[in-house]
Amino acid sequence: MSGHPRIAVTGATGHIGGLVAHSLADAGIPQRLVVRDASRAPELDRAEVAVATYGDREASVRALAGVEILLMVSAAEAPDRLQQHLDFVDAAVEAGVKHIVYTSFVGARADAIFTLARDHWATEEKIRASGSGFTFLRDSFYLDFVPELVGDDGVIRGPAGEGAMAAVARADVAAVAAEVLRDPAAHAGATYELTGPEAFTLTAAADLLTKTSGRRVTFYDETVDEAYASREKWNAPKWQADAWVSTYVSIASGELAQVSGDVERLTGRPPLSLQQLLA
Repeated sequence: MSGHPRIAVTGATGHIGGLVAHSLADAGIPQRLVVRDASRAPELDRAEVAVATYGDREASVRALAGVEILLMVSAAEAPDRLQQHLDFVDAAVEAGVKHIVYTSFVGARADAIFTLARDHWATEEKIRASGSGFTFLRDSFYLDFVPELVGDDGVIRGPAGEGAMAAVARADVAAVAAEVLRDPAAHAGATYELTGPEAFTLTAAADLLTKTSGRRVTFYDETVDEAYASREKWNAPKWQADAWVSTYVSIASGELAQVSGDVERLTGRPPLSLQQLLA
C-alpha cells in the first residue's frame, strides 16, 4: 500500500470496531487497524495492521503515525480504563491525529448514576481539551446484551423498577461511526445520542424474550442491597460491582429512557428494535 491511510480504527477484533472496519473496507476506504494482537486482526482489502494497547503510549504513537482521523472505541471495563483512555488521547495528539471519533455513553457526565458513564465524561473532557477535533457517539446500553441479562434460572434480576431504556444495537452504532468517518468534517464538534427506536422496561424485555425464545423469562426487581448480595458469588472488585448494580439503578432513574432520532438521521434508516434484533 502506498502512503498511509488517513483513518485508524481501534477495536477491530471486537464488535463495534470490527463492524466499522468491514464497512470501510466494503466502501474501498484505506484504513489502519490498531489492535492488541495482530494475529486476530481481520484480513480486509486496503487495510494495514498496527499493534498497540491503550496503556502503551510509545506503541500507540507509532501505531497512529500519519493518521488524521481516529475511531477510538472505548476500552474494555478495567479498574484503570480511564487512565488508559487519557494516555491514548495523549498519544493520538502526539502522533498528529486531527479528529477523534469516540464511543461514549448516553448521559455521560461527572455525576452520572451509571458509574462507568463518569469515565466516559472524563474521557470526553480530555479530548475536548486536547486541541483535536472530535465527534462523540454517546451509545445507550446495547440491545445485544439484553438476552445476556437472563440468569440460568430464566430471571433478569436488578433494581431497575419500571424504568425504561432505549437500548441500541451495536450494528447501528457501527453504521453511524462508519458514516462519520467517511466525512468527519461534517460532524466536527458534534455529540450524537445513539438509541434504539423505543424505550422499554425489563418487564417488557422479559416478556419479549419469552415469546421469541420459547423459554419463560421474568424480571425480578431487586433492592439495591439484594443486587449487591446476589452478585457476591462472583467476588468482583468494588468498582465492578458498582458498575453492575448502577446499570439497573440508572434504568430505574429514567436517565436512559430518552429516544433520539440520531441513528436514522445519520444512516438514513430507523434503528433496530429489540424485537427485530431477537428475530
